[in-house]
Amino acid sequence: MALANGLLVHGPRRWAAAVVDDHGEVVVASGPRPTLAVGPLARIPLVRGAVRMAEMMLVVPAARRGVPQARLAFEEGPIAPLMAGSMAATVASRRMLRSGLAQEAAAAVLALAPALIALRSSDAAAWHAVEHKSIAAYERAGEDGLADNALDPKEHDRCGSNLVLPLVVATAGGNLLVRRLPSRRARLAGRVAAMAAGVGAAVEAFSFAERHPRSAMGRAVHAAGHAIQAGFVTREPSAAQLGVGRAAMHEVLRAERAAGAPA
Repeated sequence: MALANGLLVHGPRRWAAAVVDDHGEVVVASGPRPTLAVGPLARIPLVRGAVRMAEMMLVVPAARRGVPQARLAFEEGPIAPLMAGSMAATVASRRMLRSGLAQEAAAAVLALAPALIALRSSDAAAWHAVEHKSIAAYERAGEDGLADNALDPKEHDRCGSNLVLPLVVATAGGNLLVRRLPSRRARLAGRVAAMAAGVGAAVEAFSFAERHPRSAMGRAVHAAGHAIQAGFVTREPSAAQLGVGRAAMHEVLRAERAAGAPA
């Protein structure tokens, strides 16, 4: 995950972060990766996707406790006015569009817009590129490849941006079905369930696209993700930022080896 001032990465058992503090010093730390004990639920389609996303999110507060100097990307950007504008645009779209499908699709896109714009307008876009380059360098040549992470592209096929298209489609479709429920309370509960199911479906689509990149779904997911990365959420980083990325990667690999996990 790209931070506002560094990089957070995790492996099977450990997380690591390298950030630049307010004095310009690089701070590096690592710790155990939080997991959810859900038993057989972790093997159920849709549910397993939501569980994976929840585990990824649990890493964030763990890293914030371990590295108080870390700042999240949205702490730097004008997220509050962007969210207010997104909500106003969503209300307007529901009044202007007649098709229920069009209304839900517009609402899903507008809900994501503040995050994309905030990332584009902050330094997190460069840190996002550091993340991609560092991961790609390790995949290309192992730990030795990290020394040349500047050579790798700033876009990556396993970026979370590849979740956007399937998430928009799944959320819009789920909310369209929820509209048919008889009561307001049932619709509210249905929207919550549709949101969770949409996350699970998006992760399943993400995984399918990774396994079958030449399929129609794989091409669509990766094309949308690549366009989002190139246009909104990545920017070429500086040499100093790439060095911070190397520090984060070396630390997570060191921590995984110390934990006995294959790096």
